[in-house]
Parts: sequence; structure tokens; C-alpha cells
Amino acid sequence: MSSLRAPVRLLGRCYPDPTLESARVRPEFGELWLRGRSPADILRGMTSAAVLSSPIDDFFAVVPAGGSGTRLWPLSRGGEPKFLHDLVGSGQSLLQATEHRLRPLAGPDGVVLVTGEQHVAACRAQLPGLSDDAILAEPSPRDSMAAIGLAAAVLEKRHGDVVIGSFAADHVIHGTRAFQLAVREAVAAARGGYVTTVGIAASRPSTAFGYIRSGEPLGLEGAPHTLHVRGFTEKPDAATARRYLASGEYRWNAGMFVSRTSVLLGHLAEQRPVLHDSLRLVADAWDTPRRAGVLAEVWPGLEKIAIDHAVAEPVAEAGGVAVVPGTFGWDDVGDYNSLAVLLPSDDDRGAKVLGDPENVLRIESAGSVVVPASGRLVTVLGLDDVVVVDTPDALLVTTRARAQQVKDVVAAVRERGREDLL
Repeated sequence: MSSLRAPVRLLGRCYPDPTLESARVRPEFGELWLRGRSPADILRGMTSAAVLSSPIDDFFAVVPAGGSGTRLWPLSRGGEPKFLHDLVGSGQSLLQATEHRLRPLAGPDGVVLVTGEQHVAACRAQLPGLSDDAILAEPSPRDSMAAIGLAAAVLEKRHGDVVIGSFAADHVIHGTRAFQLAVREAVAAARGGYVTTVGIAASRPSTAFGYIRSGEPLGLEGAPHTLHVRGFTEKPDAATARRYLASGEYRWNAGMFVSRTSVLLGHLAEQRPVLHDSLRLVADAWDTPRRAGVLAEVWPGLEKIAIDHAVAEPVAEAGGVAVVPGTFGWDDVGDYNSLAVLLPSDDDRGAKVLGDPENVLRIESAGSVVVPASGRLVTVLGLDDVVVVDTPDALLVTTRARAQQVKDVVAAVRERGREDLL
């Protein structure tokens, strides 16, 4: 066995000189066997693991938690939107899962929630670890640009020019490590001055998602997989979606954006100066006794626009947007058909149940999605691929093929004046 040389110290522990190719570490160095790998390689791996388990410096994860999830009515409603529900049987609501996923990246004080005033109490109950300063309450929904822009302006006021990432509260992600690696790379690209998004590898030619068209590699240190964005497209028709998938240039747009606050707000000032100036006014008053008065005066007049249209699309045309290819599983749980894909089968005919299976009875039925939320028995006889959502005050029966049209039901219920059901 090779003789041991002077030890090196890593993470508070001593190890032998990393030039050795094979050694048995003495007890005073800890029990470690090296066989066929240099200690230098092992130490590099340990360093990498340590970095990946540490929060990102000067990074804040912003979680916009809004919307009523109209395509998941009557389970999701304005007073109890889908992000407050456990939709995949994980034991956590979508909001709790999102916060749990982001905390290792942003640290214990780095997750910031932006939600409506009517949802603050429920969010506090689900996330008791969030401080008062970490919850930004909107008086009314003004779309994603106002929510993310407010967070950027408030955080810059408090901490200076930091990097923020926005991640919706109501998405489902599988593959946490791959997600965290993508976010870390997006932060590196953002530090280089880019508005950076994470594009999801399309597994099917979906017409339910927007798409990101990628271009040449960014060539930026710390962001080896990141590409220039050539443009964004809205939800395509089926034929166009198939072309996108075949080209290999398009990825699903998951609405994740990472940027330095100065870069994001600078672009907003150029593209939407009135909205920018209004958000700055609100941010300047946020941590003062003037907050309520300024919100009441300014907030109702804010332009209602998504960050995609306000910043991402025009900035992409100028070459200022980058995309990190995401290799993790993702779904926005946009309707009951999407929900069916995420739930395990309850039988050998592809039936899905969200809730107590003892409250569902199927006879000669395949591919159904049943949500027995009223506590009574739901029976399905001789019908395939149906959706049945049973709540105490409203019942939805449709097909999986028409799942996207549930929003039309919500509109019809509103026209009848039944706001109590929404």
C-alpha cells in the first residue's frame, strides 16, 4: 500500500493527499477505501454534491399562487383553487410540494409567495414556516407580470440586485434532482444578463401548452446546456404541434423564468413603462405604513398582462432570452385528462380515482376519472373515458376528450348568477 502523505481538509474532515491513486485511509482520517479512483476524483465528487445540496447565493424563488383552475371545477374554485389541493395523492398540496422543492435551492428564507388576499390564511396554514415578509398579498389578480414584477421590485428594494426565479404553485414535477440542476444552470445564465426560462422536453404533440423555440448554444460558463431562444408560440393546433415535436427545436413553455431583478425590471421599463413605474411605487411603500394606501390607489389600474407577452416575447426577439432544457417530468394539471395521466390506475382497465376508492363502483367501464368528494357512492355503468366529479354542492359529468371545455361550464354557471358555486 502506498505511503500516506500530508492530508488535505475538505468540509471539516481530513483526507490523504489527493495525488494518491490507491490508499486505505488511517483511522484519524476517517474510514475510506479508494479502489481504482483517485482521491482527487472522489473529492471533486464530494465538492459537487456539497454545492448541489447548498442554497444558491443571492437567489429567491418566487411562487405566484393565483387563478381558480376553472378546468378543474367543481373541485377547484375561486375560494379554494387547485394549488391548495393534493391532486396526485402525495399527501401534500401542490403549493406545499412546490415550496418543498424550492427550499433547498433558495434556503429557509428564500421562498416568496405572491397570492391573493383571500388566500393568505389558507397558504399560511399550509406553509407555517413562511415569514410575514415572505408573503406578498395582491388585492386582486392582475396576471403574472404584476405578480412577478411586484416580487422583483420588493426584493430588489430589500436586498439589491438579486436573482429571482418564478415557479407556479400549481404544477407537478417529477425528478427533483434534474429540476434543481436545471434551475442552478438557469441562475448561471441569468447572472450573465439573460432572462432565462426552462423548457420541458415535449413527450407528445400537445395542443394544451405553449412552446419555446430554441436556437444556438449560449456558450456561457456555468450554463453548458443553455440555448438561445428564437421565439415563443401560443398553443398550436394538432398538426403544428406534431411538426414542432418532429423538428426537435421546440420545448413546452412551463412558465418558469429566472432573471436578475435589475434585468427583468429594466426590460419591463422598456416594454411597459407605466406598469413598471406603478410597481416601483408599490414596492417603495411595501415595507412602510403607506402600503395599504398606495395599493388601493395604484393596484386596480395596473395593466393585466402575462410575463410572456410583457417581457419574454419581445426580449427574445432582441436575443435576450435563453432556455435551459429540462429533463424532468412536468405537468400543469390543466384539466381532468391531465390529472388522469398523473394518477395511478385503480383497476386493470385504466380507471383513475382521486379520493377514496371505496366510494367508487364501476361496471363495464374503462378509462374513467372519478373524484368522489361528496362522501357518497359514485357508480359508473357501461361508460368509457368519462369524468365524474362529485362535490357536496355541484356535480360534473363529461368525457376526458372534452376536459378542456370545463371552463365553458364555469362561464355558464357564472352567467346564471351562481357565484356561490365558483
